[in-house]
Amino acid sequence: MSKRIAVDPIPRIEGHLRIEAVLDDKNQIQEAFSSGTMWRGLEIILQGRDPRDAWAFTERICGVCTTVHALASVRCVEDALGIQIPPNARIIRNLMNATQQTQDHLVHFYHLHALDWVDVVSALKADPGETSRIAQSISNWPKSSVGYFKDLQTRLVKFVESGQLGIFSNAYWGHSAYKLPPEVNLIGVAHYLEALEFQKEIVKIHTIFGGKNPHPNYVVGGMACAIDPNKDTAINIERLNLVKKIIDDTITFIDQVYIPDLIAIAGFYKGWLYGGGLGNYLAYGDFPETTIDDTASLLWPRGAILNKDLSTVYDDVDPKDLAQITEEVSHSWYTYANGDEKGLHPWQGETKPKFTGPQPPYEFLNTDHKYSWLKTPRWKDHPMEVGPLARVLIQYAKKDSMIVDTVNYVLNTLNVGPEALFSTLGRTAARGIEAKQTAGFMLHFYNQLIENVKNGDYRTFNSELWTPERWPQDCKGFGYTEAPRGALGHWIHIKDQKIADYQIVVPSTWNASPRDNKGRSGAYEAALKGTPMADPEKPLEILRTVHSFDPCLACASHLYDMNGNEITTVKIA
Repeated sequence: MSKRIAVDPIPRIEGHLRIEAVLDDKNQIQEAFSSGTMWRGLEIILQGRDPRDAWAFTERICGVCTTVHALASVRCVEDALGIQIPPNARIIRNLMNATQQTQDHLVHFYHLHALDWVDVVSALKADPGETSRIAQSISNWPKSSVGYFKDLQTRLVKFVESGQLGIFSNAYWGHSAYKLPPEVNLIGVAHYLEALEFQKEIVKIHTIFGGKNPHPNYVVGGMACAIDPNKDTAINIERLNLVKKIIDDTITFIDQVYIPDLIAIAGFYKGWLYGGGLGNYLAYGDFPETTIDDTASLLWPRGAILNKDLSTVYDDVDPKDLAQITEEVSHSWYTYANGDEKGLHPWQGETKPKFTGPQPPYEFLNTDHKYSWLKTPRWKDHPMEVGPLARVLIQYAKKDSMIVDTVNYVLNTLNVGPEALFSTLGRTAARGIEAKQTAGFMLHFYNQLIENVKNGDYRTFNSELWTPERWPQDCKGFGYTEAPRGALGHWIHIKDQKIADYQIVVPSTWNASPRDNKGRSGAYEAALKGTPMADPEKPLEILRTVHSFDPCLACASHLYDMNGNEITTVKIA
């Protein structure tokens, strides 16, 4: 007899996501359903506004990946208006993006995902001496003495005995699916706390170039910062030296803490190869070495993989092609003027909410009909997974030397084959592999910036097409980036110098989408199928797989305009 369970909300940092799973009599997941439970509506907020302001609105979709929507937005407007930015602006944007990627991956691994694998309470039983021995055997990280772990364990005991578990409450401690020995759990807790302290240092790079974090400043035409090595009122030598120190410290933390922890923890779970899902992967690419239009210069290549076939990468991905990227709403709480079964390209997109229930309180969603506030994107009619695993697999298939070497090192260390990549474990490993790569990108773009400054090039802004009087009366643009969670696209239609339409397809829309009109699952739904559960009342296995995508549903929560006025009322039809 089948059984249905629900987990709501599921993300640790951005809620608004509900997962329902149907289990067979052996507690194996047969079907899964992903529902975004709040509506965004940001596209409506942007209509009629100055396109130069769009980045400031879209950036506030989310406070987690705090820069990627601004980056996609300014690129989108620049594409529509034909604006080319100075080399320094491109380099600074790339540096800020690499900073965001690296910091976000650290936060994901330690603070949003590690507790699916690390049993905090088990760490109370650890032997500090043995913990120190293990820590020193896998890394040269200096904080690994017996005294360090003993002091941490004492703090942890007092914390647990107080009964005020705070961020560690409501977890499934003692669950049979936890496999780490107490000593490795204690290492995980120690580095959880160290990463919590360190991650805020990394994003100081955003404050140096963008003025603040979250939501650093951008500008259509370049970057809103001034560079002059000899002035206190601009980014000078002292600030640039600080950036270099942050980069060096980040590379050290990745190499001596993150990667060793990833491999150590994965070693105890290498048989947990569930969660492969769709087997279709998509990336828009990012980190242009010349202009954003020159996709051949992207350090992260654009492409797609179908059916786990690493022998073929489809290089013809074109988000401007009306036949390639579409969104449909057959199972979403929206409606299209010409019917909900046909997908629309974002330049043709509509944002017309139509909520059809159920009203809370309710036990389960009616998943035969509409059941999510997320639309259902498709690439050439294929459901796709986006994110670090997609990017790493595409680079691995294209034989990028750094990715091939790092992936093979991880696989060989764990004594597993490439098939292990197509799993929850592989998705988690891909983030660590990518963090090592993006930390290297930080140094790469820093060196480029320093070289330009040494050559006397301080330009960060191009004002040539800043004034609306010089714009086309009617034009469209596309802006993209690879957010930490995957392919992000912004599409704009500018008419009479104002935004006529704006559509955003975010990574979690790709991954968390409901079924399409053919009944095909999105990435979360597909990844959960076939997963055995030890205890349906404590659905740790569901958390592991969904958290491996790093779900972020903040893009579904904007309901009001800038003055706090309700702009749309949604009623049951």
